[in-house]
Amino acid sequence: MSWYYTPVPTVEPVEDFDPSADANALRKAMKGFGTDEKAIIDILCARSNEQRQVIAATFKRELGRELIDDLKSELGGKFEDVILALMLPPPAYLSKQLHKAMDGIGTDEKAIIEILAPQTNDEVKEIVACYEEMYGRPLAEHLCSETSGSFRRLLTMIVVGARDPQGTVDPDLAVEQAKQLYDAGEGKLGTDEAVFYKILAHASYDQLEIVFDEYKSLSGRTIEQALKAELSGELYDALSAIVECVQMAPHFFAKRLHKAMDGLGTDDATLIRIIVSRSEIDLQNIKDEFEQMYDKTLTSAVKSETSGDYKRALCALIGEA
Repeated sequence: MSWYYTPVPTVEPVEDFDPSADANALRKAMKGFGTDEKAIIDILCARSNEQRQVIAATFKRELGRELIDDLKSELGGKFEDVILALMLPPPAYLSKQLHKAMDGIGTDEKAIIEILAPQTNDEVKEIVACYEEMYGRPLAEHLCSETSGSFRRLLTMIVVGARDPQGTVDPDLAVEQAKQLYDAGEGKLGTDEAVFYKILAHASYDQLEIVFDEYKSLSGRTIEQALKAELSGELYDALSAIVECVQMAPHFFAKRLHKAMDGLGTDDATLIRIIVSRSEIDLQNIKDEFEQMYDKTLTSAVKSETSGDYKRALCALIGEA
């Protein structure tokens, strides 16, 4: 996802990695009376996901125990949620989050959008395969049963991998696509939603960047202004998320984090999901963007909304324990 910025993670693989030492240190932290939460944070929040998988395999091989089972029995609350999220490979974690967003009464459309909008085709393919393996049903089918109308059609296009590969660019086509968007919205009475979701779900992000520039040249308005004037509801939320991810993904995530912590109560699920899932991609960029947008650091915002080991684990992932 580096078409517009250079992604900078906050969590990177540790050098001189010793999975055996880590596995034994984790066992010691959980053995006997009481739990050494600090040791668990110091190890698991400072290793890459790949290294955590090796630690789990070493834990089983050398100690004959399942690391995830031990963590579940020793930890609790939101702290447990963070640590267990770190232990799942990214496609499995995002699959679990998608399932959670659709399980039970009601659907968390915003979580679905946040998870799917920034993904490349290859990342979507991994999630789709993982979802079916974990839940025994295709992701597209589950999404179709929980959503409707143009929003459902857009999500279906995203999960079937309709988007052109990264780097696919055709400037002449971009001019044509900008005109199609204009004719489907501002240029007519009513809105042809299909044109919007087809172009925004099919074109590569590199291509969309050019389309949006062409749209502004053609109509004098930004694509965001056009979407706001022409669309509403979940379709608007999803398409505007795609637009934000094309232009600056860290801006999109910084906004989501701010909203999760703004006002009464905290949306812990969103807070954990973004910090965990972006920590090895672009959480440093998101931190920088957050500070620029809201004139306070992400760490200070997280500290004021969380407490205890939960707070310490998130701050360790953000890179400012």
